[in-house]
Amino acid sequence: MPALLAAAPAPVTAASGTGTAGTQARTAPPSLLPLTVTNRSGRGEQIHIYVLGTNLTTGRLGYADANGVFAPWPAGSIPPSPAPDVAIPGPAKGAAKTLRLPLNMSGRVYVSFGAKLKFSLTPDGFVQPAPWAPGDPNRDILFDWTEFTYNGSGLWLNTSMVDMFSVPQAVEVTGGDGTRRRTGDLVANGRERIFDAVKNQPGDWAKLIHRRADGTRLRVISPHKGIDTGVFSPTYMDGYIRSAWETYRSRTLTVVPFENEPGRKFLGRTDASGVMHFTDASGARVASFPRPSTKDVFGCDGRLHAPNDPVVGPIARTLCAALHRSTLGYLHTQPTRDPAQFYTRTVTDHYSRKLHAHSVDGKAYGFAFDDVGHFESLVHDGSPKSAGITLTPF
Repeated sequence: MPALLAAAPAPVTAASGTGTAGTQARTAPPSLLPLTVTNRSGRGEQIHIYVLGTNLTTGRLGYADANGVFAPWPAGSIPPSPAPDVAIPGPAKGAAKTLRLPLNMSGRVYVSFGAKLKFSLTPDGFVQPAPWAPGDPNRDILFDWTEFTYNGSGLWLNTSMVDMFSVPQAVEVTGGDGTRRRTGDLVANGRERIFDAVKNQPGDWAKLIHRRADGTRLRVISPHKGIDTGVFSPTYMDGYIRSAWETYRSRTLTVVPFENEPGRKFLGRTDASGVMHFTDASGARVASFPRPSTKDVFGCDGRLHAPNDPVVGPIARTLCAALHRSTLGYLHTQPTRDPAQFYTRTVTDHYSRKLHAHSVDGKAYGFAFDDVGHFESLVHDGSPKSAGITLTPF
């Protein structure tokens, strides 16, 4: 099903780390931030750019033009009506184009090759492209997106492979002090190597690759989307999850979710009915998690739903990350921050594993809580001067 956005996107880029940065004196972010999109893809198709999201001041969904002027969407209908064409012409091969991001906006920067994306509106929402769904009108278009939040605390900008991987992109930010941060670059021929690695992984993994009729490999969808669309086994992780939950019948799992509070720990044990209960330092029970399904793990939702609170959410995020990385049940203090320990089991999130393995700095957003331990492909600056998205060669 297409993704219906009816409220502000969760600012995963802004508030999902396991630590908290200290507050320092800084210059206020500019009202309009230069964002340069550079086309190093090597491809000759016309590029179309869309800056879509939420005005954080008003809560209205809408879009920004190339000059950074935000406009709310008009009212849609049921069934959804086509959204206005708000495409910004992108740079030609080898060229760059500078846009402006307005302050207090959170959303996505979409980039499509050769064709414009088709968006639609409901009376109270916006329908995002969902190319993993067979009937989605954008299924045969080569496109991808980055995510951002830009507010009074600065810019968070990240690549995202949580739903799919298609177009290799790098993101960067330059601070007012001239410091430049960049992530998202793949190794040489990284896109093809990722597709080939997924294709050659035993099991249902090859079914996650979408091709166009002309043979173009358009995208690899995540196993969570693969389960949603019936191409990936909904029981793939069940045995491993069961084993991990059983491990903590006879021993204690220690969760230390806050990097800046190493003394704050939660202790987990699984009871006879298969529910993992956590207690705090006083011995009070603070969270309980029935054994999740494979889909719960791949989606970091369902029985692993992480509310935006100071206890249950951080524990849920930690559990989900440990299950994706196949460290739960083997390493009994979580989160584990040594990437050499990740993805070492036969049953693991091979999709995320391959994305990280083909990234120059090892960073990727392969699942929703890949930021646990700071392994996400994210740049941030509290006083940004400029930002950039580079479409890297493929």
